[in-house]
Amino acid sequence: MTGPLTPDTNIALLQAAQGDTSASTKALKNAAKDKDLQKIEETARDFEAVFVAEMMKPMFEGISTEAPFGGGKGEEIFRSMLLQEYGKIMAQTGSIGVASSVKEQMIQMQEAIDNGGTSHE
Repeated sequence: MTGPLTPDTNIALLQAAQGDTSASTKALKNAAKDKDLQKIEETARDFEAVFVAEMMKPMFEGISTEAPFGGGKGEEIFRSMLLQEYGKIMAQTGSIGVASSVKEQMIQMQEAIDNGGTSHE
């Protein structure tokens, strides 16, 4: 088993040891569902961060810097890192709203898969 045990997982393991398999199965499923929701939220937030960073790239393309402190390959690298961080910060605030839409779609897709269907809208 990888990762720390959550309270739900601990309860499920105790119930399984006592022979209450229906409750333990339900608790394990709930724990897995919570973990899946956390992954979905994190993935949606990461997607929004990348999206925002890519949308901001053209804003910085026309900016030129002069010597002795600007220009070169180093500035290109650090500018892209700066844009990534801007994207992460904006995604954390939720001000754009892309992550919530992506999260809803991912949940719908997961529910479709869980229900045995592979079609999604």
